[in-house]
Amino acid sequence: MSTEAEWSGRFGESLMKSMGTPQALLTRGEGCYVWDASGKQYLDFLAGIAVNSLGHAHPVFVDAVSRQAAALAHVSNYFTTTPQLELAERLKRITGAGPEGRVYFGNSGAEANEAAFKLARLNRAGGDRHRMLALHDSFHGRTMGALALTGKPSLRDAFEPMPPGVEHIDSTIEALERSIDSSVAALILEPIKGEAGVLDLPDGFLVRARELTEEHGVLLILDEIQTGAGRTGSWFAYEQFGIRPDAVTMAKGMGGGFPIGALVTFGWASELFQRGMHGSTFGGNPLATATANAVLAEIETAGLVQNAAVRGAQITQIIRDLDSPHVADVRGRGLLIGVGLANPNAAAIAAAALDSGLIVNAANDSSIRIAPPLIVGDDELRVFGERFGAALGAVPVV
Repeated sequence: MSTEAEWSGRFGESLMKSMGTPQALLTRGEGCYVWDASGKQYLDFLAGIAVNSLGHAHPVFVDAVSRQAAALAHVSNYFTTTPQLELAERLKRITGAGPEGRVYFGNSGAEANEAAFKLARLNRAGGDRHRMLALHDSFHGRTMGALALTGKPSLRDAFEPMPPGVEHIDSTIEALERSIDSSVAALILEPIKGEAGVLDLPDGFLVRARELTEEHGVLLILDEIQTGAGRTGSWFAYEQFGIRPDAVTMAKGMGGGFPIGALVTFGWASELFQRGMHGSTFGGNPLATATANAVLAEIETAGLVQNAAVRGAQITQIIRDLDSPHVADVRGRGLLIGVGLANPNAAAIAAAALDSGLIVNAANDSSIRIAPPLIVGDDELRVFGERFGAALGAVPVV
């Protein structure tokens, strides 16, 4: 068994300095729980940042990985496989892209958004569409194209200059109306800003964005990397607003812990990419696609989309019932929940939660992010209430 000093020292000596020191050395997981090297148990209400849809070591996940690894793991993009075809067809169905939809597979959310960036560059019809719009305080990934879309200057400054053409606007309907015209190729946005602290967009924002983009021939690209795969109580958050995008990016929860990402296009957007314009050696490999198929099938057949809606409302009520002076508001949808704090002490509360055996995340100084596995049930909610309440009580009120 490694002591904290031993494993943190090894980490500091071998891992890139871009990564912060880990909070614990985790050794195993089961369901909604994980254990560290000392044997301490934690209730995992972050799920690998909205990744582990089925929790840890779920039999469906384990079986899918094991069976496919024993059959065929990788073939390159010169060939296709049954799992790849089945997953593409499944994504067309659950996104609502329909027969005209097309799917591009990558290995992460950042790769999905890189593909979306290139898709936007191809939207040249109807004039010189040289502009791409994204939102302030958004997050779309760390690769250079995805970083250019990300509306957080603190993440971009060290890497300037960014790829050109991206403009960041306020998350207001007025900003949309001022900014969108025939010079814009695409608007990309998150239906809920997860990395910003689980912030909802203003009422009517997505509907107006859809109206304006359709009017001016602009691609509406929705980044559902964190909100997709049933997390918000529907397969994708945009369904709750009654709109259909031109493209949607996804990753995280669709693989349940196995790395995979995808861009799904709708309608006329499906005609923009042509042969040779984009690719990925590992994208759509049979091991990843077989696992994602199994995860998404389990989410569907086990009613976990509906469970996310029900349990999310229950968790929100549990937090409110704690009646803590630390809590200013509770926001989000389904099992993507943000706790707005009265003071900028999120790091202290997250640390106190970890001490209490609960994993949550300080998304920023004044927000706690909660994103448990979609399998969460009554017992886990009871334990969450106890441990989160203890964490809030352990931090002095300023």
